[in-house]
Amino acid sequence: MDHRLLEIVACPVCKGKLTYDKDQQELICKFDRLAYAIKEGIPVLLETEARSISMDEGQG
Repeated sequence: MDHRLLEIVACPVCKGKLTYDKDQQELICKFDRLAYAIKEGIPVLLETEARSISMDEGQG
């Protein structure tokens, strides 16, 4: 994931900062506890495609 992209991309729900989870290949919104998949190098920033994450997952 290009770190320059990570600086400008935002959560589509709350417009907050996303963090990159390299192991899971996901962008994480800790506030909304949503994980957005990265497919073929492209973030899928659709709320309907995001998965909910537990409080423990969001702490990392």
